[in-house]
Amino acid sequence: MVHDCWKPIFDKYQINVDEIYASENNIFPSKEQIFKVFEMDVREIQIVLLGQDPYHKPGQAHGLSFSVPIGFPIPPSLRNIYKELKREFPERKYEFLSGNLENWFYREKIFLLNASLTVIQNKPGSQMKVWRDFTNNIIEFISIQNKECIFLLLGNFAKEKDNFIENKNRIVYGVHPSPLSASRGFFDSGIFINIEKKCNRQIDWSV
Repeated sequence: MVHDCWKPIFDKYQINVDEIYASENNIFPSKEQIFKVFEMDVREIQIVLLGQDPYHKPGQAHGLSFSVPIGFPIPPSLRNIYKELKREFPERKYEFLSGNLENWFYREKIFLLNASLTVIQNKPGSQMKVWRDFTNNIIEFISIQNKECIFLLLGNFAKEKDNFIENKNRIVYGVHPSPLSASRGFFDSGIFINIEKKCNRQIDWSV
């Protein structure tokens, strides 16, 4: 259920979900899950973690960036995020046995947003243009409505979205955690320590 706080954006764009799903076969996530992230009240958001688009294999995408349902293998980028969290917080003895990030979303109020809310099977990036203006407005809306939340922008694609964020002091930039780039500055970056400093609290990153 989309929270009422998002009504101005949804009213502005009048997105026809049925039309999107009728345009192609095998679009992910399921129609019922594409707006899952918007269950959260904008005023409750602690951190925005911006992904690019949903996983493009059957069953993986479920409406939260970087997250997969319980039972699926942990995707490579998320596995690298877990490695860095364990390195930065060894005393917490994190054990990440699942790629499901619903605890981050519901418990820690981490807004797991993808810049594109849908993808065509086996075609990453295939629906970015469909959602670009909508999600850009979402980022700007969060920036205006919630002055305290932190934006975690990983990789060049995400960094381009800082144009829509009013308070640049609330941004943490980082290298993308994908296997291709993680060793070029994501590992040993200290970004999660930095986030907790900006949030002024300890975050429970366990899943």
